[in-house]
Amino acid sequence: MSMETLLKSQGQWKLPGFQRTMVTICTYNARTLVSESSIEDLLMQARRIRYDVIGLVETRRHQPFNAVFDTGEELLLGTCDSRGVRGFGVFVNTSLSMNIDSFERLTTRIGRLRLRKPESIPGLTIFVAYALASNYDEEVEAYYMDLEKFNREDHTFFKVILLDFNAKIRPRSASEERHIGSHGLEWNEQSERLSESIMATKTIHGNSQFQNKF
Repeated sequence: MSMETLLKSQGQWKLPGFQRTMVTICTYNARTLVSESSIEDLLMQARRIRYDVIGLVETRRHQPFNAVFDTGEELLLGTCDSRGVRGFGVFVNTSLSMNIDSFERLTTRIGRLRLRKPESIPGLTIFVAYALASNYDEEVEAYYMDLEKFNREDHTFFKVILLDFNAKIRPRSASEERHIGSHGLEWNEQSERLSESIMATKTIHGNSQFQNKF
């Protein structure tokens, strides 16, 4: 399956203080990044798209991994859980690799990348998270509470949350629903909790489905 097929979201933000004024951020369900061949495939697929940061989920690595390639791109991977599932990471293009301040594992499902401005002040935080497919309300609630807490405790001015939500958000249906994108799918079981989390963190949910340009 190609990178284009698995691409969940792609957005661009203007960030004052960075050498580049536009940052392109994507998410990618890697399925696994355990073997050298899977990492090589990631490198090959990434070069087919325009990106600055790719948030990675389902990496399934038991040990942390950090590599800087000859091209200047940097790959940082966290660890999976004891069952060998989940895991997350980031792939940072040469354009922003020198701005990496830190990358840390907050839980087995949530990681945090901080990018600093030239004056060494963290200017952008990117949370990479992989939502539960579980039907157990307690587990789902604990996951969202963790995500909301980490977002609340992070005082970086610019924050982006990249998630494989396992939830569907319908299109915006009223003018007051400005936290929801104008293109999306129907609701599913986890949609209400996701919508509550978006409002609690005062964030904006981008389109969960892209408008056909043709």
